[in-house]
Amino acid sequence: MALISTRHKRMLEDLIDVCKKNLRNVNEELIEKAFKLSQEAHKNHFRASGEPYFNHPYEVSLVVAREIPLDDISVIAALLHDVVEDTEYTLEFVKREFGSEVADIVNGVTKIGGVFKGQEITKAENYRKMLLSMVKDVRVILVKFADRLHNMRTLEFVPAEKQRRIARETVEIYAPFAHRFGLGRVKWELEDLGFKYLNKEAYNDIAKKIKNKRKERESYLSKFIKPIEAKLIENGIKNFDIGGRPKHLYSIYRKMIKQNKPFEDIYDLLAVRIILEDNDSNDCYYVLGIINQLYKPIPDRFKDFISVPKKNNYQSIHNTVIGPDGKLVEIQIRTRKMHEIAEKGVAAHWKYKEELVSTDQELEDWVNWVRDIFENASKDEATHEILQSFKLNLYQDEIYIFTPKGDLIRLPLNSTPVDFAYEIHTNVGFHCIGAKVNGKIVPLDTVLNSGDQVEIITSKNQHPNKSWLQFVQTHKAKANVRKYLNKEEDRIIEIGREIWEKKIKKHKLTFNSDELNRLIHKLKYDNQRQFFKAVSQNKFDVDEILNPPEKDEQDEIRELEFDKFAQTVRKEAGDLIVEGDTRGIQHTFAKCCNPIPGDPVVGFITKGEGIKIHRKDCINVLNMAKLEPEKLVPVTWPKTNGSKFVAGLSIEGEDMPGILKEISNSITSYKNSNIKSININTHDSLFTGTITVFVEDLDHLNRLIERLKKNKGIFSVERFDAS
Repeated sequence: MALISTRHKRMLEDLIDVCKKNLRNVNEELIEKAFKLSQEAHKNHFRASGEPYFNHPYEVSLVVAREIPLDDISVIAALLHDVVEDTEYTLEFVKREFGSEVADIVNGVTKIGGVFKGQEITKAENYRKMLLSMVKDVRVILVKFADRLHNMRTLEFVPAEKQRRIARETVEIYAPFAHRFGLGRVKWELEDLGFKYLNKEAYNDIAKKIKNKRKERESYLSKFIKPIEAKLIENGIKNFDIGGRPKHLYSIYRKMIKQNKPFEDIYDLLAVRIILEDNDSNDCYYVLGIINQLYKPIPDRFKDFISVPKKNNYQSIHNTVIGPDGKLVEIQIRTRKMHEIAEKGVAAHWKYKEELVSTDQELEDWVNWVRDIFENASKDEATHEILQSFKLNLYQDEIYIFTPKGDLIRLPLNSTPVDFAYEIHTNVGFHCIGAKVNGKIVPLDTVLNSGDQVEIITSKNQHPNKSWLQFVQTHKAKANVRKYLNKEEDRIIEIGREIWEKKIKKHKLTFNSDELNRLIHKLKYDNQRQFFKAVSQNKFDVDEILNPPEKDEQDEIRELEFDKFAQTVRKEAGDLIVEGDTRGIQHTFAKCCNPIPGDPVVGFITKGEGIKIHRKDCINVLNMAKLEPEKLVPVTWPKTNGSKFVAGLSIEGEDMPGILKEISNSITSYKNSNIKSININTHDSLFTGTITVFVEDLDHLNRLIERLKKNKGIFSVERFDAS
C-alpha cells in the first residue's frame, strides 16, 4: 500500500487518539493497516457532495470509537465496511488480512444494507439473515447504526426524493432499533435528522423557537437547581452532575401532535438530569427524597426504572415536580453507570461486563426476544406480516405483568391473557380457557395493565380459535395461533379429500385434475383446498353433485339463451386483439368460464384447438399457467372511442304495477345507457327476466347493476352468466 499523505496521517492520529481515550485495548498496527486499505480501495470514489468517498468509512469509524465505543475490532470493521461491496477486494482477502471477526462484521453490515435498500423490505428471509448476523456478533448492528448516522449527517447532498425515503426509513426502522439497543444518544440524533428532511418547515420552526427561549430557560433552570445543589451537599452527596436535559426536536414535535398543543405548552415542561458519580442505586432514592422535600411532586408522573428496568436495560428514576412560578419540571436521577448505559447501550455493557452479571443476562434475554420474532415466523408468512410484527414490537411501550409466584413478564401495551399465556409456555397458550386477573375471572380478550397479577386457567379440551387473532398482540401468540389454525385446516381438508375419494368410488366415477378444477370453478370455489374443506364441513351434498337430478327444462332453456347471447355479443364486439405473431392460429372461447365482452381475458395456446380465450380469473387457466406460463398470450377486446358492448342482466323481484317502467328508467337515465332487449316472465306475484343492455365497459355495467338494485321490489340483479 502507498504511503499516506500528511492530511491522512493527521486523520489516522486523531482516530487512534479517540480509540485510546474510549477503548480498553487498541491494536494501533491493525487500525493503521485498515485505514490504509480503505483509503487505497476508495481512492477513485466520490460521494454525492463531491468529497472523497473514504471520508465516509473514516467518519463511521470515529462514530464507533467515540459514540458507540466497544472495541478496536468494531473500529477496524467500520473502516472496511464498504470495501467488499464497492471495490474489487473480496471477503476472503479481508478475512486473511484482518481475521474472521472483522470479516464476519463486514459481511453482516453488507447483508443488512441489502435488507434496507429501497422503500419496501421485500424479503422476510433477509430479516432472518440480519438477526442471525446480529445474534452472532452484536457489533454488526453497531457499525450499521454508525453508518446510517453519518449518512444522515450528510443527507443534504442527495436528491430530495431520496432524502425523504432515507429519512422515513431512519425514523421508522433505525431509530426504534437503536432505542432497543439502548443507544439513547444515537436514537435522538437519528430521529431529529430524519425529522429535518421529512418536515423541514416544522423542524425549522421548532429549532428557531428553542433558540429564542434559550436564555429564559437557562435562567429558570439555574433558579430551580441552586436549592437542590445546596441540599445535596448539605446531606453529604458531593460527587454529582446536575444540569438541564436537552430537549430533542422530534420528541417535542411528536408531543405537539399527540397532545394537540402548541409549542409553548409542550416546551414549558422543563427537564433536569442528576447524575451521581458513585454507582450506588440507593443514593438515587435518597436524592429523590431530598428533591420531594424542596418541591411538590406529582404522584402519577413518577416512574421507577431502577427497580424495573426497561427492556433495553435503561435504568433511571423519572419524577415531575412543581417548580417556582408553578411550572412543571421533569427530573431524571441516575448513576454514572446508568447514564452511560442509557447513552451508549450495548457498548456500555461491555465496559462494565465484569461486574454486571445479572444485566448481561437481561441483555441476552432481549437478544433472544428479538430473535424469536423472526425464527418463529414460518417461511410462507407474508413479508407485510413480518414487518408489521417487527414494527409493533419496536414501537410499543411495555407493561409489566406478575405471575402468581411474583415473577415479572414484559409484554407490549394492550396485551391480553392469551399473550401472557403464550409468554409463559406455548402449551399454556394452546390450552388457556380463561384467566384470573388480580383474583377475578376475566374474558380472554381483556386488556392487561401494568402491575396486574395474572393466573391462567387451562383445559385439555381447549384449543386456539380464529377470534384470538383479533386481540392478541405479541408475535409469539399470533404465530402460534396461526400455526395451529393452519394445521387444523390441513386436517379438515384431508378429511374432505378422503370423503370425496370414497364418494366418487361409490358412484364408480373418475376425475382428472382438469375435470375436478372445472367442477370446483362451477361450484364457485377458488381452489381445491376450499373445495375439500367445504366437503368436510358438509357445505353441499356430494352425492347430488356426482349424480345430479335430470336438468329442469328451464335450466336448459337458460343455457341455450346464454349461448345465443354470448355468440351475439362476441360478434358485435368484433375480432379479439391477440398480441404477438399469432397469424393463422384460430381462437375459441373456453366453456369453463364463458368470457364475454367486457371481461378481462387472456389466451392460452392449446394443442389442436388454437388459442383458448379464458377469463383472467378462471381457475383452470391459472392452474395451467403455473405449469406452462410461456403458453399465455395477452388478449384484449377491441375498443374505439364511443364503442359499446352488449351485456346481459338476470333480474328477479316482486311483480308490482309500473315495475317495468322503473327498470327502464333506471337504465336509460344513466350515462347514455340503452336497452337492446328485455324479457320478463311473471309467476305468483313474482317476476324473473333477462335484460340486454349496451354499456361502455365493465365499470359502466357494475354501476348500472347498483342503480337497478335500488328500485323498490327488486330482489336481485346479476350479470347474465352460463352458471
